[in-house]
Amino acid sequence: MTAFDPVLLFFILGLTAGLLRSEMRLPAAVYELISMLLLLTIGLKGGIELAKQPFEALALQALAVMAMGAMLPVIAFPVLRFAGHFKRADAASIAAHYGSVSVATYAVATSYFASRQIDFEAHMPFLLAVLEIPAIVVGILLARGLNREMRIGKVAHEIFLGKGIVLLVGGLLIGWAAGAEGLVSIKPFFFDLFKGILALFLLEMGLITAAQFGSLRQHGLFLVLFGVGMPLFSSIIGMVLGCALGLSPGGTAMLAILAASASYIAVPAAMRISVPEANPTLSLAASLGVTFPFNVLVGIPIYHALTNHWFAFIGK
Repeated sequence: MTAFDPVLLFFILGLTAGLLRSEMRLPAAVYELISMLLLLTIGLKGGIELAKQPFEALALQALAVMAMGAMLPVIAFPVLRFAGHFKRADAASIAAHYGSVSVATYAVATSYFASRQIDFEAHMPFLLAVLEIPAIVVGILLARGLNREMRIGKVAHEIFLGKGIVLLVGGLLIGWAAGAEGLVSIKPFFFDLFKGILALFLLEMGLITAAQFGSLRQHGLFLVLFGVGMPLFSSIIGMVLGCALGLSPGGTAMLAILAASASYIAVPAAMRISVPEANPTLSLAASLGVTFPFNVLVGIPIYHALTNHWFAFIGK
């Protein structure tokens, strides 16, 4: 994004205020509301286009993306376990965060693409939703193995009925059922105000990110290196997969961005239930303290540029 994009400036304002220990904070109810609006709007936009897509192509893409979501934590786990010297539970928990996805990063990416008139497949919110799930299951298996009690019922409830998934999938279904014409009456509230809602959300995210910096000082350089290196690696996996699936350059770049993002909502909640001995501060320090600001400030343009170079190299 450009240096003067107002959405990013809101994030920088929140980050700066947090680092300076300002008392500025969005009321909890306001943050909850804008989070819900953000998820619903993304779902509604995707649902409108979802109805236009053939089921066979969507199913293939969903399976491939879920396989990627399962593979990334498997790759991250030994790096964290042996190079980072984390305990098994902590390594598995952090790895799961990096196989899942950040809705906020996706929202910033959509704003970035819109400002540059870059088209991408409109069913990306559907892929966003399915990418939440595999990494959680793999993370639990990495921490617990197959022979221990996993509290499957509670984990399944957290995954499939957690607020984020319900709102995102609910928005997809509403958009799919109502279509563009049916949503005209609520378009000013959800679609026209999207960038303003995103700006307020990122203001609070900046404040929350600043609160994680203390953990980074405590746990050293490794989390910083991992929090930057892993998304760069994951973006290449997403880019290659997007190209293999026949996505457009914009869609391939968006899949690279999804692969490079790290969860800080769905995965922490699931890990808290299934791997309670894992230290959540480590995971949030990496995903929210390093990867999220890296992605929204410099990562998204990097992944987009890499995708453009890749398509130029292969002659597409």
